[in-house]
Amino acid sequence: MMRRLLLASVLLLAGCIQPKPLDDFGAAPPFQLTDQAGRPFDSRGLAGHIWVADFIYTTCTGPCPMMSQQMHQLQQSTAQEMADVKLVSFTVDPSHDTPPVLAEYARHFAVDAARWSFLTGAQPQLNQVGLGFKLNTVDGSLSHSTRFALVDRRGHIRGYYMTSEDAFMPRLMHDIRQLER
Repeated sequence: MMRRLLLASVLLLAGCIQPKPLDDFGAAPPFQLTDQAGRPFDSRGLAGHIWVADFIYTTCTGPCPMMSQQMHQLQQSTAQEMADVKLVSFTVDPSHDTPPVLAEYARHFAVDAARWSFLTGAQPQLNQVGLGFKLNTVDGSLSHSTRFALVDRRGHIRGYYMTSEDAFMPRLMHDIRQLER
């Protein structure tokens, strides 16, 4: 009897504990760029969606392929239960990463084009996006952050995730689920 009462108490308390609210790092920057199919892509199209952003370039031999593989994993992990989660990869090499180059790169990672977009545009526009995310500049140096940024349905940045950390993917998935609720 005492065990049942204790178990009931634990379950009752567990139902009352709310997850810690995610931080709010401010609004994601607005942008108008071009996707891998050559179509205009406006950040307003992401309104009402949870989305994850990263910065890569297609000729990178360092972290970019790993980051794109992690985005692919995120695409797969969210496909069934959270199919409205969007993924956005911004290039830091717009002089090379044209829509056809991005399209070929996207094919390599089996991109679901309805959910994952690779974006390019003029360097000053991409620089404003990188600065707006507080991640990096797009200044021709090809240096960039290896963090993912999580954006909520209202367009606010709610978390940053270092892709080189072992536990980042479970933490990111947890936070996406929390925003889904």
